[in-house]
Amino acid sequence: MRFLIAILWLAGAGGGIAAAEDVPLPRPRPPAPPVWAEPHSFREAAGPDFNSAAVSDKPTDCDLRLAKVAAVAPMPRLIGPGACGGSDMIRVDAVLLADNKRVEIKPAPYLQCAMAEQLVSWVRDDAAPRLQAQGAVLRAVDTYDDFECRGRNRVNGAKLSEHGKGDAVDVRGLTLADGHFIALTDMAVAKDLREALRETACQRFTTVLGPGSDGYHEAHIHLDLIQRRNGYRICEWDVRVPPPKPELVSAPVPLPVPRPAVPGASESGRKL
Repeated sequence: MRFLIAILWLAGAGGGIAAAEDVPLPRPRPPAPPVWAEPHSFREAAGPDFNSAAVSDKPTDCDLRLAKVAAVAPMPRLIGPGACGGSDMIRVDAVLLADNKRVEIKPAPYLQCAMAEQLVSWVRDDAAPRLQAQGAVLRAVDTYDDFECRGRNRVNGAKLSEHGKGDAVDVRGLTLADGHFIALTDMAVAKDLREALRETACQRFTTVLGPGSDGYHEAHIHLDLIQRRNGYRICEWDVRVPPPKPELVSAPVPLPVPRPAVPGASESGRKL
């Protein structure tokens, strides 16, 4: 009897195992998609406007001009993702002044040569001489952002920023030979200096954005060379000054009320 029960139990257990094996396993998770789709060929990565016949290691006219007034390093063509990248890219390490002194660019921006040439000219011919006229010597330009593949103002889905084309640079300020730092958006910096830098920047670049432009450029100045219809330019940089301090009104201080006379007291204060 016990033998028969054992056989029946094993038969039931075996049936349970068989039933468990019939249950399908869950499907494996699909691999996580990449941040952007990887190109399958060089042509796809380079884009439809890429002209392989124009690829050369020969310096361009812009490269030759820039090499005389700046310490630069040519970069390979930057490709993708999407419409990002560009050709004739340059890393600008320093600007060479007329007296052969160097003005370091920190961090060194990666820019298209045309944009790099305008930045170097602005530093060499505009910023440095205006500081020198005030008895200061320029030693470095502090940048905030240069080539970066992203939308405008880092907003998802926004139109491609000129930073993604190597056609823009953000500048925080200027460092002098004595170590003093001049932030271009600092209201405590001399107004006439900031106004001169603003005027010259708006003459050289097609876009200048700073305080008062859109809320994204309160602590730095954005410069780019985007080409717009009919040569339209944007210059939005408010040269602000500190608000006036409230005036302290000096009202006359009232004299204390004289003490009442004490009855029976003489002028000397002694009782009679």
